[in-house]
Parts: sequence; structure tokens; C-alpha cells
Amino acid sequence: QVQLVESGGGLVQAGGSLRLSCAASERTFSSYVMGWFRQAPGKEREFVSAISWSGGPGYYADFVKGRFTISGDNAKKTVYLQMNSLKPEDTAVYVCTADKEYRYFRIYASPLQYDTWGQGTQVTVAS
Repeated sequence: QVQLVESGGGLVQAGGSLRLSCAASERTFSSYVMGWFRQAPGKEREFVSAISWSGGPGYYADFVKGRFTISGDNAKKTVYLQMNSLKPEDTAVYVCTADKEYRYFRIYASPLQYDTWGQGTQVTVAS
């Protein structure tokens, strides 16, 4: 079973930056979309960002627009999330996800439309 492995989480001060990485455990892994969700204590899982390997702009939750940038390297089966201007409310476990299924109509923010998940990496932003 293919695994997605996240890295790059940690503790930063408010206003700081982190770059998260997510790599597939198998070099033959292929997906149409990869992205990130996050879950903070006491809050529901929420969509952060996603990118389609077919091209086009990334998709972002409103609360990260202008601060986070998603990118990927399909040859390396790796997706990145550059997180700038971090806020304490960004503190959460960030989970990488991917979808191997083609979907003509895709709801990027729906966790039901992703079929592969990582274990998550903790991001803590201190005030």
C-alpha cells in the first residue's frame, strides 16, 4: 500500500514560515490531485490547499490565500506547501492527501474525493 509521508512541520513564531513536504513511498505512485488538510484540537478537519498535476493554479482555502503556496514535483511524487506569515490559528496537524481517481467534476475541498492519506505533521505557531 502506498504511503504519503509528510515532513517539515515544527514550532515557529507567529509571522514565521515553514515548508511542508509530502512524498509518496513508492516511486511508481501516480495521482491526479494532491493536497493538504489540517485539523486542530476541537475543530473539524478543514481543507487547506490542493494542486492538480494536469496544470493550472492551485486551490486554496480562503484563510490561507496570499500566505500559503502549493507546488509539486510530479517526477519526485512530492508536493510542497510553503507557509508564510503563520498565525497561531494555523496550529494544527497538517495531513497530506492524494487522489488516484479521475474525476470530471472535482470538489477539491471534499475529503471524500481523496483516497490516499498521510499520517500528518504537527505545525505549531507560537504567539
